[in-house]
Amino acid sequence: MSKLTNETVLTRLQDKFGDAILKYEEPYGFLTIEVPAEKTHNLISWLKTDEVLKMSFLTLLGAVHYPNDKGREICVNYHIHSFIHNVRLRIRAFLPIENPAIQSITDIYMGANWLERETYDFFGVIFEGHPNLTRILNEDSMDYFPMRKQYHLEDATREDKDDRYFGR
Repeated sequence: MSKLTNETVLTRLQDKFGDAILKYEEPYGFLTIEVPAEKTHNLISWLKTDEVLKMSFLTLLGAVHYPNDKGREICVNYHIHSFIHNVRLRIRAFLPIENPAIQSITDIYMGANWLERETYDFFGVIFEGHPNLTRILNEDSMDYFPMRKQYHLEDATREDKDDRYFGR
């Protein structure tokens, strides 16, 4: 069996999904592709079942908040790994903060269950079709998502602090 390279993976993806691969790069040799949110489920499903790539392991699922990137504020990241070929792939899909929804991949990787719940809990990403999308680490009473940094960092009513000492 010949060694599977990033170029081979990218070519195979482009042949199958064409224009759905919006961008690609290789930071530190880690192939990273960007796809539309509505294409992620089909792409990830294909990666797992493809006879050549055999991306059988979900290493990571998480999000990043880019508050100044209008219409692309939430980025969902999937790290998929082929143990057979020792190749990793990062898939990125951007979501608007007004509707941060993307299809769940729990039907593809069972391990996505906890990771999607954690990403929902901290970033507010709605994983459509998830079997139990509830908070997993934070309190149910929280009315915000902490990693979005949409909460006040300190109590503005405090009188025991003198702002002159804090560069304000």
